[in-house]
Amino acid sequence: MDKPVFFRRPFKYTFFHAVFILILINVIVYVLGRFFPMLDAYLALNVGTVIYYKWFWQFFTYMFVHGNFSHIFFNMLGLLFFGIQIEKVWGSLEFLLFYLVCGFFSGVLSFAVYFFTGSTNVFLMGASGALYSILFAFAVTFPRSVIFIWGIIPVPAPILVLIYAIVELVSQFFGGGNIAHMTHLFGFLCAWAYFRIRMGIRPLKIWKDVFKK
Repeated sequence: MDKPVFFRRPFKYTFFHAVFILILINVIVYVLGRFFPMLDAYLALNVGTVIYYKWFWQFFTYMFVHGNFSHIFFNMLGLLFFGIQIEKVWGSLEFLLFYLVCGFFSGVLSFAVYFFTGSTNVFLMGASGALYSILFAFAVTFPRSVIFIWGIIPVPAPILVLIYAIVELVSQFFGGGNIAHMTHLFGFLCAWAYFRIRMGIRPLKIWKDVFKK
């Protein structure tokens, strides 16, 4: 049997609570940012600082910076709720790679949008791009799962992804043009690309097969 190409070679399964490590890092950065306000400017993603000061680390660090308590609270709650279940199935190394790669490329694509639209004064921050990738991954890994919105309304996980995608598209083009909405969509796109390239999985086919039965 032929060995898989290098970018599809699976990691040996390990589990070391990567979700909790990510949450801890986010909390530490958030607390430090309250004592040292300039830290957010160093870590958030901005066209000007990347181009003129070569702060390339911002493509990674932006996803660990949050503007206020509700921002970090809901992002970390989503990471906790969806991330742990994915990590248990995939293993911590695969989960971390997925999270960081999707977060990184969500930032890269958002940076390109900022650059070409002349939005040089905007600082992108937050784990939302990576979190939307996690939501996408949850719907692919557990396509038959049902999520209760507000604890009341049952919604199949794949349908929830579709709803979020529609909401973000509408918000992007009709809700004031906040480019952060596009970052969320890039999170979905990066997750889809990761499944196709790294895992050889076709998410749309998985969802289609689920609803056929």
